[in-house]
Amino acid sequence: MQRSTYPSPDQLKQLLMRPAFDITRLFDTVGAILHEVRDHGDQALKQYELQFDKVQLTSLKVSADEIKEAGQQLPSELKQALQQAYHNIKAFHQAQVFRPIEVKIAPGVVCRQVAVPIQRVGLYIPGGSAPLFSTVLMLAVPAQIAGCSSVSLCTPPARDGKVNPSILYAASLCGVTDIYKVGGSQAIAAFTFGTESIPQVDKIFGPGNQYVMAAKQLATLYGVAIDMPAGPSEVAVIADQYADPRYVAADLLSQAEHGPDSQVVLLSDSCELLDKVDQQLSSQLSTLPRKEIAAKALSNSLAILTHSIDEAIDISNEYAPEHLILAVKDYRQAADKVKCAGSVFEGPWSCESAGDYASGTNHTLPTKGYARSYGGLSLDSFIRKMTFQELSAEGIRSIGQTVMTMAREESLEAHRRAMEIRYQDVSNKK
Repeated sequence: MQRSTYPSPDQLKQLLMRPAFDITRLFDTVGAILHEVRDHGDQALKQYELQFDKVQLTSLKVSADEIKEAGQQLPSELKQALQQAYHNIKAFHQAQVFRPIEVKIAPGVVCRQVAVPIQRVGLYIPGGSAPLFSTVLMLAVPAQIAGCSSVSLCTPPARDGKVNPSILYAASLCGVTDIYKVGGSQAIAAFTFGTESIPQVDKIFGPGNQYVMAAKQLATLYGVAIDMPAGPSEVAVIADQYADPRYVAADLLSQAEHGPDSQVVLLSDSCELLDKVDQQLSSQLSTLPRKEIAAKALSNSLAILTHSIDEAIDISNEYAPEHLILAVKDYRQAADKVKCAGSVFEGPWSCESAGDYASGTNHTLPTKGYARSYGGLSLDSFIRKMTFQELSAEGIRSIGQTVMTMAREESLEAHRRAMEIRYQDVSNKK
């Protein structure tokens, strides 16, 4: 890791600058794929699967037999782990269920707010060397609780034409059976326009590479919502002299192994702690199966020596990390000062891995500093809050003059008259 000692504000700004990639450079390529899928549907999807995933498909949808077979293939230990994770994630998201609001604002004026599910959602799950079955739970559980009427899942197949069984089993736990063997930007295109096999959706969820991210941004131009902007995964660890360097190093490496572009930042007021973490990184890295990936991420990562933990928290708030680990003695006091982070892990035992898999919180979180303006995925991501209002004659008398005055001053005469004719009627009935 690169180390910086007591950097100035100008130096910090440069140090914390994330690698920039202009995703608009992919718009022409990805846009062509979207248009091809829009115009030729399933035929285009099969051609792209042959081109990109090297598999010849006769059917895009995963059959019920394939889903059943997946459950039989998985070792019992993994199935039990998925079941516990499902239970914990469901419990936390179930607690987020919105309670309707009804307020009597003024005499004769009642306003209500209710939650309704987004009807059609599309879940994208990357495959490849590390199939993200945990992300299936993170997306499908809140969709299930919200009551979305149509939940479709796309994921790239292997070259034998099959979907990873852990992805299928996780989906089945959440009641998702509309699963399709489609990956990449072509899957986002299918969600955007719909094809003979895959239904069009109202909102798209899920991570992916830069082509997937570009496709999601283009999808918004066609009236389809997306979960949030995204970039490489990232973690910041704030550690004091009491932190266990083994834990800190393990947390940094757990993030670094995601990919060579993963962002890893360590903030501490203890030079001794930074030295011990460096030693642990070298020791632990050598035994990792994905050590080449993690090493590349670490080479671009940053350790910052600060004057105090409060200063470290200020720097973290400016950085706005996806994950923030508070490896400090007074972590509760420190947590109260955190303003910008996707998800916060408090104390020595709260490793990021717990949140990634089974503690119950959602691991779909804002990256690239978007934690300053976005929250992580939650049940709210799968619902819409609608307001209702009812005015009686008494309500017209209560707020009629206010509405007419404001409409007049905004030069919206039709607005004023819509109230005026009612106001005159109720006034004449006195």
